[in-house]
Amino acid sequence: MPSECPNLTREMLPNPVDLRLEDQALDFLKAKQAAEQRAREICPEPMLLAWFDKAAGRSSPDIVCCREDLPSWLAYGLSRGGDLIIDINAEEFVFVYRRD
Repeated sequence: MPSECPNLTREMLPNPVDLRLEDQALDFLKAKQAAEQRAREICPEPMLLAWFDKAAGRSSPDIVCCREDLPSWLAYGLSRGGDLIIDINAEEFVFVYRRD
């Protein structure tokens, strides 16, 4: 089993919805609120499955990597029906939703 996850690249994200936020004080909470708002414009009740915060080096779920081709948090979200990906500021923050 690989012990280290691959770094996220744009090519790993299937059909991401890009969101550009020009906020010098952008943090995780602001990014999450913006992603949630954008997701609700696309579908009425999106379910957040996974997320990534590049600057903080954090992701959820925080699980051991088991794939060589995707970070574990992204593999988790996609394998559980994640079909709406909000990509903020070119992978600075990424949120994976299911459109239920």
